[in-house]
Formats: sequence, C-alpha cells, structure tokens
Amino acid sequence: MGAAQQRKGAKGERELAQILRDMYGYETKRGSVFQGTSDVVGLPGVHIECKRVERLNIHEAMKQAQQEAAKRCDGIPAVFHRRNRTEWLVTMRLEDWVDLYGSWNNDTE
Repeated sequence: MGAAQQRKGAKGERELAQILRDMYGYETKRGSVFQGTSDVVGLPGVHIECKRVERLNIHEAMKQAQQEAAKRCDGIPAVFHRRNRTEWLVTMRLEDWVDLYGSWNNDTE
C-alpha cells in the first residue's frame, strides 16, 4: 500500500470516528495498529474494519475483519466503508445482523 493510500485510510478512520462521536454520541477514536486494536475503537462488542476506497472487495474486507475480530476477541466483525461523495455503509455477516436485530427487537417489545 502506498503512502497516499495509507493517508486516505487514516483520514477515513478519523472521519468515521468523528461521525460516530458527533452524530451518534459514541466515544470513538481511531485505533492503533501498534496496539493491536480495530481501525476505530469505542463501540463495545463491534470490531470495526474501516475501508475508504473507490473499489472495495467486500469479501476480502470481511475476511480481514473476521480474522482480526477472532484474534483480538473484541466483538462481531463489521466493515464500515464508503467511496468518495457517498454515505457510509456497514456490511456484516447475516448471522451477526440477525443476533443484533433480535436483541434490539426484544428490547422494543
């Protein structure tokens, strides 16, 4: 990965952390590769893999998220991603989404 791509990735991680803080009230910040954390930390139970690219291989990104989440035991793997001039999206495994939805749905009944 070139220096420009690394800068864009770091900028995307800071951007995502700021949105989660400012718009949603989570105490998130950019993680540290050297400390072995996810790309963005502060959402307990969720391992965030942040991708700020124009062409994303979502299956490879999810594989990376799954491997790192298993290694770090820091939550369900989720890929937060966006292209230029588009909104942020979140991709996760169906089984994890169903668990989250079931928990949320049980709390609202």
